[in-house]
Amino acid sequence: MILRNIHPGTCRAWLSRASVRQELCSFSSVPSQPVPPLAQTLQAYLRTLEPLLPPEELSHTRRMVQEFGRHGGLGARLQEGLEKRARHTKNWISPWWVQWAYLEGRQPLPVHSNPAISLPRRDYNGWRSQLVFASKLIAAILDFKAKINTGQLPVEYMRGKPLCMELYPLLFSSCRIPGPKHDYIAHYGNSRRSPTHITVVRNYQFFQLEVYNSDGSRLTESQIHSQLLRIRSQSWKTDKEPMGILTSEHRHTWGAAYNRLLRDKLNKESVKLIETGLFSLCLDSPVMRISDEKYASRKAAQILHGGGTFSNSGNRWFDKTLQFVVGEDGSWGLLYEQATAEGPPIATLLHHILDYCEKPDPKRAPLVPLPMPKKLYFHIDREIKRDIEHAKQNLDILINDLDVNVFNFKRFGKELPKQHKLSPNSFIQVALQLAYYRVHSEVCAACDMVSQRMFRGGRTEYIRSLTNQTLKFILAFDDPTVSREAKLQLFREAVNAYTALTDQALKGHGIERHLLGLKLQAIEEGLSIPKIFMDTAYGLATHWKMRTGQVPANTDSVMCFGPLVPDGYAICYNPQADHVHFSITAFNCCEETHAETLALTLKDTLCHLQELLQPTV
Repeated sequence: MILRNIHPGTCRAWLSRASVRQELCSFSSVPSQPVPPLAQTLQAYLRTLEPLLPPEELSHTRRMVQEFGRHGGLGARLQEGLEKRARHTKNWISPWWVQWAYLEGRQPLPVHSNPAISLPRRDYNGWRSQLVFASKLIAAILDFKAKINTGQLPVEYMRGKPLCMELYPLLFSSCRIPGPKHDYIAHYGNSRRSPTHITVVRNYQFFQLEVYNSDGSRLTESQIHSQLLRIRSQSWKTDKEPMGILTSEHRHTWGAAYNRLLRDKLNKESVKLIETGLFSLCLDSPVMRISDEKYASRKAAQILHGGGTFSNSGNRWFDKTLQFVVGEDGSWGLLYEQATAEGPPIATLLHHILDYCEKPDPKRAPLVPLPMPKKLYFHIDREIKRDIEHAKQNLDILINDLDVNVFNFKRFGKELPKQHKLSPNSFIQVALQLAYYRVHSEVCAACDMVSQRMFRGGRTEYIRSLTNQTLKFILAFDDPTVSREAKLQLFREAVNAYTALTDQALKGHGIERHLLGLKLQAIEEGLSIPKIFMDTAYGLATHWKMRTGQVPANTDSVMCFGPLVPDGYAICYNPQADHVHFSITAFNCCEETHAETLALTLKDTLCHLQELLQPTV
């Protein structure tokens, strides 16, 4: 089944009965996402501009916003349209957000869109152990899928409130399909004959691996292992064309190449099997050994983009919703496509995998012959060969441009802020702003992602993390004339101000999606884009020089993705009790940004904030 412009809410009609039972029970207690009051959003918007704009620009924007928000004005009309939309749809913003933020995006998926999660290195080195672990991994993922299908996946909670579970069934047998103006999502998981295979990629060669027996039971780990051995024996040649590289292109370019590729019947069959598979498993070749200090960064980059066309980038199909990567050197992780998947559900899946991997194989292999895994072949004519060569060049340029710095900050973790009754996430957000200021001698527009899954069909919201309180603290912190007590007070105010913004967003009263909704409502009604969105202040305030995200997980994992703007950073962090994992990325083409410099400054800044809270005599 192909659903164009799919959004999470559309999954209900095509779930198994057990899943529908589970879904209904999670829906019954999950409210609809509210449309925030217009005056509240506009007032909050102006507040976010205060630390960024000079007074004369701010007063110009204030007049424009007041005009937009006046009683009976354009803002009120658009607000009415959004409220009507909220009454007649499951979620008034999510379908628009998925379409606008992801499916209409034309930049390449690697680096610019698909996040990667790098996990602690497994204790092995060599292909034999790689295949043993890969077998266990596949079994764990299938076990998780079975829990979704049978309604056994427990409803998740945040701050005591149930979360929407709609995204989970969409993780499997989903794929993004390139289109000329925008992409769409194909979901095959609930067609009459749901797919029963995964795709395994090794040495740029794709294989269809059936993971269920003819009676519907899952293959055991030893059965999977024997099949992976067969795949290995069929994929020795390393001179194959890396077809997966095509999916790394600019979306318009890939869309045109996709149509050329599908003209051939053999290619169409092979592509369809990749797209319909439950998920992809990438068996990566070993990468060049480097110092332990730089290994974490190399490993994260390897999962994010494959390391380049001379490494493992040909072992990816970037449009696939879920791709698991297992390297010969013990490195492993996950890459996912965001139109269908999101950080918190992925973290839940990984937690299940790690738990499962601790247990012995529960089943013995039945003595039944298994069909040979099917190798997928492609007919490559001159045009497709040219497309692949262009894609290889472009991907290597993109990869060489990305600076990745991953580190584990070991001085303290989330327990320190908690001891001082401060939110750990807000603490880190203020630290990031201070570190940025120390590097660049200015503050910047920054966004932090927060979940909206406490609402039906909810996705994410951006919190504009720079506040007046943070700016006051930053300006005072390195000023020797300001007392420690005053700095501490300003720090507490900055952290608490950010916590208040988070609370607002978790109630569905964030401003970013609301502003976007007002803009898209105007377009929907055939109106000109309102002046407040054409204002230079709006452009400046949404040029996110820091894109940040906390992905808390019960394991020492770290997420990694590229910056949103050429002169920006992307910063991800996973706070544990006594340490914090960070990843920072920047583009080398920008002379002002440097991931390592920001990383060193951030470590230094965190140590200074610890001293502020716990002064040493």
